[in-house]
Amino acid sequence: MQTIVVATKNSGKAQEYQKMFAPLGFKVKTLQDFPPITINENGNSFEENATIKATTVMKVLKLPVLADDSGLVVDALNGEPGIHSARYAGDHDDAANRQKLINAMREVPDDQRTAHFHTTIVAIKPNGKKLVANGNVSGHILHKEQGTNGFGYDPLFYVDSLICSMADLTPEQKNKISHRGNALRVLMKNFNDWWNKQ
Repeated sequence: MQTIVVATKNSGKAQEYQKMFAPLGFKVKTLQDFPPITINENGNSFEENATIKATTVMKVLKLPVLADDSGLVVDALNGEPGIHSARYAGDHDDAANRQKLINAMREVPDDQRTAHFHTTIVAIKPNGKKLVANGNVSGHILHKEQGTNGFGYDPLFYVDSLICSMADLTPEQKNKISHRGNALRVLMKNFNDWWNKQ
């Protein structure tokens, strides 16, 4: 079985990748499976951050690595929290991040609460070959949390096309429409070419 490393410690994210790659016969490992690797994620865009993560981990492990950088882009907040989504209110504190967003959006009327989730996935192999894929899902920011599934900002993100919050969806439903799911589908279209490229 071939191994691919997903550069994340987030178990929710890891499960989404495992669902995609298991049918192809890949063993998916994450950063939890290895000794700590220091990653200086200091890029100015989703793609820069994903590339830094993927390249750093690939150089240490000498294995093919997938890394993504995802975030919530809120129009009324000039694109914030954007690349700082995970650390919007501190370090990876989902509840605090959601509360900060609720507070920041308190005075914003319903018709101006548009937002989208964005994911950029970068795959890199030890031979340096790189593959980039992007995905989005559009919606609105809710006034209060709704739903019990998902993670991060999911309970505050209303998916217009499904008339429910991202946290109302099962993992399977979410994969069908999510930004990461959309980016993964783009990735998979080009994956075999990239994987087989010497």
